[in-house]
Amino acid sequence: MTNDSLFQDLPHQMAPVSIMQAGVDPVWTEHKAKLIARYLRYFVFITKHGCYVDGFAGPKNKDLADSWAAELVVNSEPRFLKQFFLCDQDPGQVSALQSLVSSQPSAPKRTFQVLPGDFNATVDQVLDSGVIGEKTATFCLLDQYSCECHWETVRKLARHKGDGANKIEQFYFLATGWLGRSLAGFKSGNPVPDNWWGSSDWLELQGLSGDLIAIKMAERFRDELGYRFVRPWPIYKREKGKGRIMFHMIHASDHPEAHKLMKRAYKHVLDVPESEEQLNLELAGQLTK
Repeated sequence: MTNDSLFQDLPHQMAPVSIMQAGVDPVWTEHKAKLIARYLRYFVFITKHGCYVDGFAGPKNKDLADSWAAELVVNSEPRFLKQFFLCDQDPGQVSALQSLVSSQPSAPKRTFQVLPGDFNATVDQVLDSGVIGEKTATFCLLDQYSCECHWETVRKLARHKGDGANKIEQFYFLATGWLGRSLAGFKSGNPVPDNWWGSSDWLELQGLSGDLIAIKMAERFRDELGYRFVRPWPIYKREKGKGRIMFHMIHASDHPEAHKLMKRAYKHVLDVPESEEQLNLELAGQLTK
């Protein structure tokens, strides 16, 4: 199987399928970076290549081990991901990203671009770089705090490739644990929620539960952007021995096997990583079925 064969199985864009919500044991907020890294390890183990884009890439909690997605992804083995775009607006976060890149070995050959600035602007540099071709397996993490990522940015990522190609896969974090309170504090005409939702229709979300907001956002990825497989995965915060949903990670992909791999990553996020030999046996033919 060639590096690009995974991305040749959809010569024509197929109709979207229904949205499902996750139904497995919870993933906690402190493990969400591990979830992304684990999924990408599974996926690029099949593709043998890939480009990783991180729009809000700086460490969210420097005091919590293994909570920095960019670091986990960059250091993941085997090192099949070859191109990285690490973006952040905060100067301190940019410095952390530059230190991460400078610590990398010279081999295997990989390219890193650390882009300072608002990702809603620097996304154009990423897409105009010439790195992301029609057959390039590309994954974009959008781990925003609240309403920082504009809908137009999400749309640009989804529409970068031509018809018939698998779109850039998106991991979009929606802060449903406090989003309702945030939206309640905005008034009509405020550019922050308007840019985030792409219109003033965000007003219709006021008063809805986090679950319903997540489903509505997932429906937009499916219906407006045309992703075939969209699933909002809940991410929980430990609270008084229990848990409540703080985020939904909306996973949008065009490949029918992608969510099987995400379910596996979600289920085994805290397990000891499988050996390359084990993954070879278990995943070798999975995405060619």
